[in-house]
Amino acid sequence: MNPIEKYNQRAKKINSLLCVGLDSDFSKIPEKFKLLEFSQFEFNKYIIEETNEYTSSYKMNSAHYEMRGDVGIKELKMTMDYLIQNNPDIFTICDAKRGDIANTNNGYVASIFDWMGFDSVTLHPYFGSESLKPFLDRKDKVSIILCRSSSPGAGEMQDLIVQHSGLNNVPLWQAVAEKVTNEWNKNNNCMLMVGATYPEEMKKVRGIAGDMTILVPGIGAQGGSVEEVMKAGLNSEGLGLIIHSARGIIFSENPKEEAKKLCEEIRKYKA
Repeated sequence: MNPIEKYNQRAKKINSLLCVGLDSDFSKIPEKFKLLEFSQFEFNKYIIEETNEYTSSYKMNSAHYEMRGDVGIKELKMTMDYLIQNNPDIFTICDAKRGDIANTNNGYVASIFDWMGFDSVTLHPYFGSESLKPFLDRKDKVSIILCRSSSPGAGEMQDLIVQHSGLNNVPLWQAVAEKVTNEWNKNNNCMLMVGATYPEEMKKVRGIAGDMTILVPGIGAQGGSVEEVMKAGLNSEGLGLIIHSARGIIFSENPKEEAKKLCEEIRKYKA
């Protein structure tokens, strides 16, 4: 199965474009979980059990695990093993934002795809396609290329005006979208990342990228609008979006209810 089709099948099966972020910051985990041997894993398992019926994807930011050293890495692996065993149809994203020379990326590929078992990984485009070849060559996995991030300072680099394919005065994020769409996606295993806080740019990216799937951070705590994202980003099949929320769900008093609420809001604008 094409790895993107795995996501599409799950999204259609449960009628949801929701991605729950298992960004389990140890300092914010409820105390009852900290009393357990594997605190982050047990918290993640609880969140998965509460939210999986509304969730088409889970995204894990590796920093929240790496900061705890070998214990955190172990619990990230335990979380992935649990998902693969119990929810194998749910699409998984390693939010590691890798991007180095090709030889180094071979190691990341082995770690993230083969050992951890993730379906996809977020990547920086700055080193170019030659460096990302180890990721792009994996037809069974997805490369999610950072295009327009949701952070307030994104424009410092991403709004720089460049020349691309003979076109003058194109912002860098647009050049990335065109490059990935027209040159890097030869194996039909690329996605783009565009923040929810930039709906006008998302609309432009959708026009460039056709039906390519877009990972959308920035909903919830960062203030992105579901309505604006859905209007700007849905593709011709009524899919093409992975709408991510982490803190607003996992650290709420009722994660299940918050996941349901966001899922139903997405469905409202999908209809």
